[in-house]
Amino acid sequence: MSGAISATTIAAAAAVAGTAYSIYSGERSAKKQEEAQRDAKAAALKTEKQADEAMNAANRKTPNTQAILDRAAQMGKSGPASTMLTGNKGISNDQLALGKNTLLGS
Repeated sequence: MSGAISATTIAAAAAVAGTAYSIYSGERSAKKQEEAQRDAKAAALKTEKQADEAMNAANRKTPNTQAILDRAAQMGKSGPASTMLTGNKGISNDQLALGKNTLLGS
């Protein structure tokens, strides 16, 4: 009878050990899977960033400087952008005097 008890005990211990190993193995697999997912996500983000940088480099925008200069020159000839408020003829110096021609306004 003691042989039967010890065989049963051994079988139960083996079952417990098998179950424990299955749980441990499953947890280890889950951790490895999470690590692989993190690595895959990091690789995908890196690839996306590289593709975005490559597209930005390929589609680099440059200003049309000649058009900007032409537009500024045209606007400077007339209208409110003109710095010559009196027109292209200017104004005589005697019209600039606001008062008497004295030293330091005395």
